[in-house]
Amino acid sequence: MAIDASDFRRAVGRYATGVTVITTKLDGADHAMTANSFTSVSLEPLLVLFCTERESRFHEAVLDTGQWGVSVLAQSGRRHAQWFATRGRPLIGQFTNAPHHRGETGVLLLDDAIAWLECSTVDVHRAGDHDIVVGAVTVLHELPELGDPLVYWASRYCTTT
Repeated sequence: MAIDASDFRRAVGRYATGVTVITTKLDGADHAMTANSFTSVSLEPLLVLFCTERESRFHEAVLDTGQWGVSVLAQSGRRHAQWFATRGRPLIGQFTNAPHHRGETGVLLLDDAIAWLECSTVDVHRAGDHDIVVGAVTVLHELPELGDPLVYWASRYCTTT
């Protein structure tokens, strides 16, 4: 029995996830994508993963650099999550309205976050129309005054309160 893609998307959308923005820098240009396909993998060694569509410009950039940052967004980061999920947005100037800073490895990290991770790619697995990118966590920062996380559920951004 064939499963309709829209039915599948709706069903897996019932699983609430946190929202991140993954960033990388290639040839002087910063790249970003919104991802809710981010998760921890291992404590020994410290590994995380995210999934990226092979047809996106971010895919090529992150695979070429092997270095990337993760901004775990607070509720205040909703407009940034929506912006970095917009296909076809301009590469140059895309961070103009998103307060940010550089991490220790040089990747761009969004200020509207409750945690930041900097990672080095250790493995890539092909999976359908996406690749699963596994990274070793090299730098970790958590804000001492945690805000409420931005959550994605049933195809919309939500709050936990």
